[in-house]
Formats: sequence, structure tokens, C-alpha cells
Amino acid sequence: MDLVLELNSHALGVIFLTLIALFLFTRENFPIETSSLIILVSLTVGFTLFPYTKNDETLHALDFFSGFGHEALIAVCALMIAGQGLVRTGALEPIGRFLSRLWIPYPKISLLLTLLIGAILSAFINNVPIVILLLPILTAVSLRTKTPASKILMPMGFSTLIGGMSTTIGTSTNLLVVSVAVDMGLKSFGMFDFFLPVSIAALIAIFYLWIIVPLFIPNREAPFSDTSPRIFSAKLMIVKDSTSENLTIEELIQKTDGMMKISRLYRSSSDIFIFPTKNIKVKAEDMLVVEDTPENLKSYETILEAALYTNLGAVDNEHPLKADDQQIAEVIISQGSKLNNTTLSRTRFLTRKNLLCLALHRSGRTPKTIIKDISDITLKEGDVLLVQGKTEHIAELKRSRELLVLDATEDVIQSEKAPYAFLIMFAIVLVSALGILPIAISATFGVLLMFLTNCINWKDASNALNTQVILIVVASLALGQALLKTGAASYLANIFVSSMEGSSTTVMLSGLMLLMAIITNIVSNNAAAVIGTPIAIGIALQLNLPPEPFVLAVLFGANMSYATPMAYKTNLLVMTAGGYTFNDFLKVGIPLTIIMWLTFSWLLPLLYNI
Repeated sequence: MDLVLELNSHALGVIFLTLIALFLFTRENFPIETSSLIILVSLTVGFTLFPYTKNDETLHALDFFSGFGHEALIAVCALMIAGQGLVRTGALEPIGRFLSRLWIPYPKISLLLTLLIGAILSAFINNVPIVILLLPILTAVSLRTKTPASKILMPMGFSTLIGGMSTTIGTSTNLLVVSVAVDMGLKSFGMFDFFLPVSIAALIAIFYLWIIVPLFIPNREAPFSDTSPRIFSAKLMIVKDSTSENLTIEELIQKTDGMMKISRLYRSSSDIFIFPTKNIKVKAEDMLVVEDTPENLKSYETILEAALYTNLGAVDNEHPLKADDQQIAEVIISQGSKLNNTTLSRTRFLTRKNLLCLALHRSGRTPKTIIKDISDITLKEGDVLLVQGKTEHIAELKRSRELLVLDATEDVIQSEKAPYAFLIMFAIVLVSALGILPIAISATFGVLLMFLTNCINWKDASNALNTQVILIVVASLALGQALLKTGAASYLANIFVSSMEGSSTTVMLSGLMLLMAIITNIVSNNAAAVIGTPIAIGIALQLNLPPEPFVLAVLFGANMSYATPMAYKTNLLVMTAGGYTFNDFLKVGIPLTIIMWLTFSWLLPLLYNI
């Protein structure tokens, strides 16, 4: 009864809005950016119309916009841009080359090294560039060694998530939790203050990913496992006295129900190529240059009573269709991609890159592959396009680093600026670790150096910044502030302590961490972290215990994004490239979550003597 009396109308409204936020963040078809803006606008409008005052101190609605200038958001954005510098210059490519050479003679040792290197790098660099580096290499390795990619890609992705937990800059979640705790009066965590417990848990988890997961994870084919060309260029010769002779281009296309697309017309009588306008009449021995599947080309041959030719002559058993110098590649829409939230036709991507798009694969609870009308579909992060083009055009697409290209080759490109980018990132980490500059300042300084050394340009920087991440960080910080200032966080802490009355501190700590782990796999990990941090400190105050282990329980729990593909952006990339299903993440991710949860539940009370 006392709990109800402690709850004021503003706190009740904030708790209700928190529940709405958690619901909106689970809606797969509702953009997280829109959900975040709804929360932010609701808070600012609500507290403007109904001001909240306590002890003669008013909570101003404009304070909820402070997240846009918050130290944590500045650090997150600066580190994302610096990470883009590593990707653009290929600074991490020597590591990729080393792992690639090692895979054939020592596959088991190579998998272990991949997991360890992925985890170590992710402690200091956002794991998205690391996954982008390793995905093409491991995909090529799986094809060369005839090892299913599903045996290695998910363990690799999870190892980067585990490594990101170990330092204050490893993930945006860590930065947010630490910053919110400092805002609430706690002493700032040093970069390596929780490195020890994460290292112990990581060793157990990596053993599970290295030895156990490959034994039971199903063999999955990538969405497009056939790497041979699908579209062939051929010539349809109009035979004398056939029904197609003297028909217009438009009439010929109509005979194929509008399916045939003619790129050029070769007139043998005058030895010239003609642009095929719809009113041109075809003559005997004219050749229509057409690109299509073998099945469709043979169908056109029959319908038009034409003869199918290649450069080697008529198509027969001795001269089959060939796609000379053509290559198939999978292109994944990743964070910061120019194709994210737009269409191929709107960006003229295929025309600019001289590529054909054969199919689109969209992962989800029910994965689907789309063959028709791909150009007008709004693309999403995690979608994979199957494209075909000349080898040189695929190579150029890979060199541009605009998209994540899985082209079944292991070639990696490194620019002359790579050493500068690597040294700048190393300096960002070192200066922050030594306490010379806060991470927000050292990372911003590092970004400036990236610009001055031409490692990146402003276009790269804008591509690196993610609207979704920015808005959810700002909305989460605003919601956390409202929970704290209105007393809602203390109320929820009271409920948590009361519901676990009679339990030991270890059980309460473990229960809080498990709750965060469940929430982070359903909604955003950043939202779970920012909402959970003030509640964790409230619980510690209720129990008269040091708040640090409870804050770390939130940090660790909010990082356990293993059980669902939508829990973290790199999960979607891995799901696409490895052909995993939703259930595969449950089978691998739930045991991994339990391993990490039990390990931290044992370590945190031990390290903090509670």
C-alpha cells in the first residue's frame, strides 16, 4: 500500500510511457527512429503542459533534448565515424589476410583465432566494422574448404559481442550505462575496470562457440548458394520467312508477354548496331541482343521462331550458353549503406554500377526470396541482393566499400592511408585509457585527424552515422532522466526489492541481470541499458549496498544480445550471410546467454564482496 502512495501522477505517466516504448521497440514493421521520436515528443509535450516540480525544483521539458549534446552520444558518434575510417582505408585487412592463409592448413585453430581476434578487437572498436571485415573472408573460406558457413559465422558474430562487453568503449551500451551512472553521482568507471570478469566469462563462452556450437548447429546454405552466373547475353537471329520477320520491336516484345528486354539490334546487312526503338521493323538475319535466363532465352527462341546464337555460333550441345567474364556476388545492406531505406530505381544503383539484380533475400521469422519487381522495393538493413556483372565491376564495387560485398573471393584491399587510420584509432583508445582525455574528446579529436589525413571525407562520416542509433540514444536518455527525476526509478526499484524479499543479494543481482538480458533481446539494448541503470542504482540504495555491481549487472545483461537476430545489428548481417533461421539464434543464443549470466552471477558478488 505504501508503494502506491509513493507514486505521483508524473511518475505513473513516465512508467506508462516506458511500457509503451518497450512495446514500440519490439514492432518489426515500425521504424525504431519513429518510435524514439514518439517517446521524445511525448515527454517534452507532456512535461510542458503538465510541469513537474519537487522541492521547489522544476523539471524543464527542454532538458529532455539534452541527450543530443550528451557526452555519451558524442562519443558513440565519433567512434562510429572513426570505425568507418578503418573500413574505408582497409586498416584491418592484414588481420584478414593472416586468418585467410591459416584456414586451409589449420581450420580448427583458425576458428579459435578468429573468435579471439574478433573479441579482442571489439573491446576497442565497434564490432560492425570487424564483422564487415570478417564476413567476406569467412564466406570465401567456407567455399574453398567446403565447410558450411553456418558453422563459423554465428560464433564469429557472437565473439565480437562478447569482446565488446569488456571495456567502457566496447559498445554504445557500455558508454551509455557508464555516462548515466556518472550523471547520477557515481565515480566514473575506468576503461578496464570490468575487463577481468568479462575475460573470465569470455573464455568459457568462446570455448562453447569454438567446440560445442559447430557440433549441433545445422548446416545451412547461404540464401544464394549457386555462384554461377544466372543471366546470359545472347543473340536471337530473325529467320527468313518466320512469323517475326517485318514485325516492329514493340510487336516482338508483345509476343513474349512483355518479358523480353532488347538491349541492341544488330543489322547484319549493314554491319551496324541500332538502338531498338519500338517502331523499328526487324528484317531477316537481324539479331536481337537479349540478356535473360537460359529458360527464358529458349522460350523466346520458340515464340519468335528465331535462332539462338552466342559469340561462338548457334546454341547447341557443343556450344552452350556462356556468360563470359560474368560474376555473381551477394551484396548486404549494412549499417550506413546508401541503399538503406531507399530503392534501387530511386538511386539508379544498378545503372551506375553496371550490374544486374537477380534476386533479393529478406531475413526474418519467415525468410523470403523475391525475384520480381526488385527495383521498387524499399530496402532494409540486413537485406541481401544477388547481383551479376563483369568481374571488373564487382571488384570496383568491393573497392568502393559502399556496400558489404560477399563475392566468394578472399581478395582484400588496403589503401595507403590504412596505417594512419590504424594509428589514429590506437591513439584514441590509448589517450582515453590513460585518462589524459575523456573518450568523447579523444574520439572527436581522432575524427578530426582522420579528416586531415584524408582517411575519410564528410560523405563517409555521414554514411557512418546512424539515425536509428542517435534517436534511440537521445530518447532513452530522456526516458531515463524522467524515470529518475519523477521518482519512478525509485518506485520500480522498490517493487523489484519487495518482489524478491527474502532473497540473497546474489539472487537479486542475478535476477536484475537476467531481466536486462531478456529485455535486450526483445527491444533495443541501448533502451534497456539507460532505463535499467537508474533502477539498478535505486535497488542498491534500497539495500544499502555499493551501486557498482548493480550497474554492471545492467551493463552485462543489456549486452547479452544473442537469442534473436533482431537483438543487434550484426546479428542480422550474420543471419543473412549464413542462411540462419530465427530458431538457430534461439538454439545457440539461449545457452550462450545462460553461460554468461551464470558466470557473471558468480563473479560479481565475489569481486565486490556482497
